Amino acid sequence: MDIQNSTGISEFHLLGLSEDPDLQPILFGLFLSMYLVTVCGNLLILLAVSSDSHLHTPMYFFLSNLSLTDIGFISTMVPKMIVNILTHNRVISYVGCMTQMSTFIIFVCMDYMLLTVMAYDRFVAICHPLHYLVIMNPRKCDFLILVSFFFSLLESQVHIFMIFQITNFKDVEIANFFCDPSELLNLSFSIIFSNNIVKSFLRTIYGFFPISGILFSYCKIVSSILRISSLGGMYKAFSTCGSHLAVVCLFLGTAFGVYLGSTVSHSPRKGAVASVMYTVVTPMLNPFIYSLRNRDIKGALRRLHSRNV
Repeated sequence: MDIQNSTGISEFHLLGLSEDPDLQPILFGLFLSMYLVTVCGNLLILLAVSSDSHLHTPMYFFLSNLSLTDIGFISTMVPKMIVNILTHNRVISYVGCMTQMSTFIIFVCMDYMLLTVMAYDRFVAICHPLHYLVIMNPRKCDFLILVSFFFSLLESQVHIFMIFQITNFKDVEIANFFCDPSELLNLSFSIIFSNNIVKSFLRTIYGFFPISGILFSYCKIVSSILRISSLGGMYKAFSTCGSHLAVVCLFLGTAFGVYLGSTVSHSPRKGAVASVMYTVVTPMLNPFIYSLRNRDIKGALRRLHSRNV
């Protein structure tokens, strides 16, 4: 009630992907299917890693955390979107919007941080193979996960603090299918200058440094692989990080594509459709990338299936 009284806003209206009533059943079936595929695919990876002792390594520990994060990531937005399509109601309460925004930031930042940690893990595995298990010991792996979660929570709290400083909104229409933090900040009448400073600072901390870490890790990885004399050894070394590299390119590529598309296009609906790529499609494709390109995961899933049959 204090939040509602300070802003004078009790609810927001989300943007639908289409106003065509004939498309609503198709969108409902499409997003429900994508959500179920994403949750089931990531649960299979979690089950495979937890049930197979061969996969109790740092690499698969981080992968299982990534799968858990992807489940939370897509569950933040898609169930609400499915309910909105089914009920033809795109209203979300102020408190519900703040909750969705904060959890979205936590999970998307956690995804980002985990991909950076996994790049470091591959760097240690390929560049320092003899000391891999010593460097990436269980205590350090747990510490890296906790640090990733702490920074994700910190970014979420900074955005929440910025939103709570807004005392007046231009509109209650959010130009996306979920409570996008950047869209909410764009609705502010006041403190635009300070918001831009904070956003630039966050982009530097959560954008430049993780990307620099990933690029540094892969520069060292490529340098080490090129020093291997045999083609078989080079292929084996690269195959251990091929899935991770594909996921990084997919996640960052779609995120940058949406950001660049929003600056060029002035159509909110096109921006909302583009947002589907990194908020829904990327978490759905991650399990396929890791299961299709990874022999260990495929072997664990086969053993799991044979035990159950």
